[in-house]
Amino acid sequence: MAAPALRSAAARARAAAVSGGRWLGTSSAAETERERGRGMEKEEEEEERGRWELSVAREYYDYRKSIYGDVTHRALLVDAVGTLVVPAQPTAQVYKSIGEKYGVKYSEDEILMRYRRAYEQPWGGSRLRYVDDGRAFWKHIVTSSTGCSDAQYFEELYQYFMTEKAWKLCDPDAENVFKALRKAGIKTAVVSNFDTRLRPLLQTLKCDHWFDAVAVSAEVAAEKPNPTIFLKACEFLGVKPEEAVHVGDDRRNDLWGARDAGCDAWLWDSDVHSFKEVFLFFFRTPCPPGQSSLRFVISVTTLSTLSLASGSCGGSRGFFPRGNTCQDCFGLRSRTVGLLLIWLIGLCGRPCRLL
Repeated sequence: MAAPALRSAAARARAAAVSGGRWLGTSSAAETERERGRGMEKEEEEEERGRWELSVAREYYDYRKSIYGDVTHRALLVDAVGTLVVPAQPTAQVYKSIGEKYGVKYSEDEILMRYRRAYEQPWGGSRLRYVDDGRAFWKHIVTSSTGCSDAQYFEELYQYFMTEKAWKLCDPDAENVFKALRKAGIKTAVVSNFDTRLRPLLQTLKCDHWFDAVAVSAEVAAEKPNPTIFLKACEFLGVKPEEAVHVGDDRRNDLWGARDAGCDAWLWDSDVHSFKEVFLFFFRTPCPPGQSSLRFVISVTTLSTLSLASGSCGGSRGFFPRGNTCQDCFGLRSRTVGLLLIWLIGLCGRPCRLL
């Protein structure tokens, strides 16, 4: 027992020496003061960051005002697949499960790889991928993805993707948001690269009445990122392009295409993560008692845009690939922070009845 006791005593002595004669776990007045100083430095850093974010917001506000004048967004344009709705099951899984009885042997991973390769290749059948009901293009995709050209197999897949069970909403609160937006006088439209099945599909999903207009590529003979489809949507709504903002999940098709048309644009799942966040960009929201405007905005929206220069844009979702570089994230996120702070920071404003 003597040896352990001696080792224990020696350990306590070393600890006392290291801690300046104090037992570990206690703190001196000097250390307490240092901790307090570090806390104050952290608060100062947060305040400085807040001032910087506000300056970015003012810069963007001045930039937008210099181009468009005192224009506020009067319309919301929304991408369909990947933003409003997504497949209820992975498409490769559907191709595989339905295709097994038709002799499809490829695994889901192989189908996914072949699908992406076929989808990204130039479509030689026509100038547009989606012409009328899109059957020609989708036959090419299904055959290339699965190696099966059976007409009955294609027809079963084609009909499946017109049913309610094939799709689900990206945001379960979407209905409440769109109703609130339209009640507040904001015009809404779907802008999508899709065939003529889109309108009946929106009816099947019971969300067609959320929108004042639908601009589908098969009908307007223009596919994103061609600015024509965005201009058509604005024409349908009776607004100028600079009065509209488009929300979509594809950097090339949605962001760059909308901007080329003169619209503002936000990237879904990067700049905004829900339609509630989109709603907050349109209207001021008063702060709860005891919270500053900036802290309330951050706590309510939890936008990743407050990390202005960090992170990547993410890869593709399902079968709709987009780039994973962040070459214009900083500017875009600064823009969204600008809108958020300029329109939401304020002691008075229209109450947000949605939240």
